[in-house]
Amino acid sequence: MISLSLLVMPLLMQPSILLACFAAAARFTHTEPIRISRSLSPASKPALCSHRNIILNDPRRRNALSLSMLQSLREDLLHDVKSKDLRVIIISAEGPVFSSGHDLKELASEDDVKHHSQVFEVCAEVMTLIQKLPVPVIAKVNGLATAAGCQLVASCDIAVASEKSQFATPGVNIGLFCSTPAVALGRSLPRKVALEMLFTGEPLSAQEALMHGLVSKVVPEDKLEEETMKISHKICESSRSVLALGKATFYRQMAQDLDTAYRMTAQVMVDNLTLRDGQEGIEAFIQKRKPVWSHSQDEKK
Repeated sequence: MISLSLLVMPLLMQPSILLACFAAAARFTHTEPIRISRSLSPASKPALCSHRNIILNDPRRRNALSLSMLQSLREDLLHDVKSKDLRVIIISAEGPVFSSGHDLKELASEDDVKHHSQVFEVCAEVMTLIQKLPVPVIAKVNGLATAAGCQLVASCDIAVASEKSQFATPGVNIGLFCSTPAVALGRSLPRKVALEMLFTGEPLSAQEALMHGLVSKVVPEDKLEEETMKISHKICESSRSVLALGKATFYRQMAQDLDTAYRMTAQVMVDNLTLRDGQEGIEAFIQKRKPVWSHSQDEKK
């Protein structure tokens, strides 16, 4: 049994602390899994440009990705996603742990195969959904991300972490290998780095995560919000429709061989030129003015 004093200790590098955070989900009842808010970015004047903040808000249970948490996350990711005003989604968390991964209490019974399958199916749906959305998704990490929590960070398009953040896949230490987190991890990290994390459960520091490509930037804790919003504001300066096309194309070509990828992306470049915003950007550059984006997928007339 994990002591309550252990759960409130500062986050350290020891595996015992990581394991405690991974397993803490079994101790508490679930309340208010997700809080969602919307705000307008000042970087987009005079046009409105909004980013959505999705906050994992179950810090007592280390923001465990229970089935209900995953379902809420899926719902909030999809909410009004076709709105032209929505330009960026930012996922963050309350408390010292970004997410400890799956709720182990839900997985404790070996007989409930149907429920177990649903948990992992919904989790996979959420992770792949992030990369299918038409807007960039940024993970804002300020603390420990383990197992499926680490998977969530790896699945986001961009990740900004504070210097105190750590990342681990410690499932092997409790007899539950992080097989599904390995999918996202193996696509974000060099093979040997990912496998060392998976085989040992040892954490990566924020700087190690940056060096290996798991996160995009590492900043002091008091600069985390500022740096994340700086990226969000910069994204807001571009055409939503062009970014949506580019994001979809990027992930599509990653699954293709080199020749196929070049053929496909060459056609996308041609298609991009037919978009209203594709031509607007070129005309604005030639005329030495700022582009006025329509954010529309319509072709130039």
